[in-house]
Amino acid sequence: MRLSDEVGSIVDLTQDLKEVSRLATTVDEVDAVIGGALDALGQIVPYDLATVMELIDDKLSVRVVRGRLGNSQVQHHHLDLAQFPTIQSVIDSGRPHAFTEHDHAHGDGDPFHGVVDLADGHACMIAPLRVNELSFGVLSLDREVCATYSQDVIELVAVFGKLLALAIIFGEQSVRLERLITQLTEQNRLLAERTRGPIDAVALLNACVSPAMVHVRELAKRVADTRAPVLITGETGTGKEVLARALVAWSRRRDRPFVAVNCAALPAQLIESELFGHVKGAFSGATTSRPGRFQAANGGVLFLDEIGELPLESQAKLLRVLEDGCFEPVGSDQTVRVDVRIIAATNRSLQERAAAGEFREDLYYRLAVFPIQLPPLRARTEDIPIIATSVLETMAKKTGRFPWNIADADIETLKTRPWPGNVRELVNVIERATILSREGDRLRFDGFAMEVVSSQ
Repeated sequence: MRLSDEVGSIVDLTQDLKEVSRLATTVDEVDAVIGGALDALGQIVPYDLATVMELIDDKLSVRVVRGRLGNSQVQHHHLDLAQFPTIQSVIDSGRPHAFTEHDHAHGDGDPFHGVVDLADGHACMIAPLRVNELSFGVLSLDREVCATYSQDVIELVAVFGKLLALAIIFGEQSVRLERLITQLTEQNRLLAERTRGPIDAVALLNACVSPAMVHVRELAKRVADTRAPVLITGETGTGKEVLARALVAWSRRRDRPFVAVNCAALPAQLIESELFGHVKGAFSGATTSRPGRFQAANGGVLFLDEIGELPLESQAKLLRVLEDGCFEPVGSDQTVRVDVRIIAATNRSLQERAAAGEFREDLYYRLAVFPIQLPPLRARTEDIPIIATSVLETMAKKTGRFPWNIADADIETLKTRPWPGNVRELVNVIERATILSREGDRLRFDGFAMEVVSSQ
């Protein structure tokens, strides 16, 4: 076969690979595309070892191996480019290089020295995998025979390398697109689950006038634009999710996903699937693969409410995500990497739970990088008129009527209540009062038993 015919065959092959790579939706599928390309190349250019090495920072890592000399050592082989200036030159210049016996003896040396037993004069070449200015890595070919690859073969492999790089990029883009579609689908599902209207958390926090909440607001604004995990503590009903939403609104992630999870509301046997996702067949009933809340929150914020209720067996997995941003979905050995900021909340003492062996101490210190304690409503009664007004405005929007009014005397009465349920209890009391009111009536709270007093 003439060189022009061989080039034509490779062009046809890579066009097919490009179509296949469009359909690749996982890293394994992209690697299968690369492996098929190397198998096809071996029909035209003989080799005993072929590898595709991926460029990450200043290192090359073997990604795909083909040929009879390929083994597990080759599969896990890495190269520090600082020790191989010739290969660095191939990447920088975009031109292939065929090693000579002099190169092996006096130059960079053999890239697979100590991994594969090859003579100093064996046939070896490196071709760049590059599209325009984007370098993916290199393609290496080795033969046991002592010779040098001919110039025709070098040019042929250079063409193949360019086309293979294009196919790889198509495949990588397909993987990223599939992950984005999956992430957006999960976000839409979570949004559909939420039946409450949006809370204008920032306006509510900014309106608070009590010294305790002014202090909380200043702490939240200081930590908002960092990546530090935040642990919000406080009694039940103090507004921990409202504070979390305000904190996000003050951060650079304000336009990114905000996913809230109530750890206490999830069955222990399903919580890992909810957080980290699962693959088809991972457990009984897993008829399809499904991403978890971490993937839905990728690029944004995950709010873990009632974190103290998270089972111990799930805490180790959460700790790993906090440390390096990685996890494996249930039933999968494929690592997923995410960029998620964690805000956790609890009404329990995690330190006491850790001392009792019910919560990992190392996880507690990872979560509590920046703790914020929310005061109970009885310690911030100055904010009751603000909260009441906000609740009534929301109720009016839902019903399509003008906001109800609360007399100053009734506000003073509300301030004397102990509010064991805090803000949540106050909201419930006001909502029940609006349900019992008639057009033209005002709300009144005598002895905390709701009354509707006629304005006539």
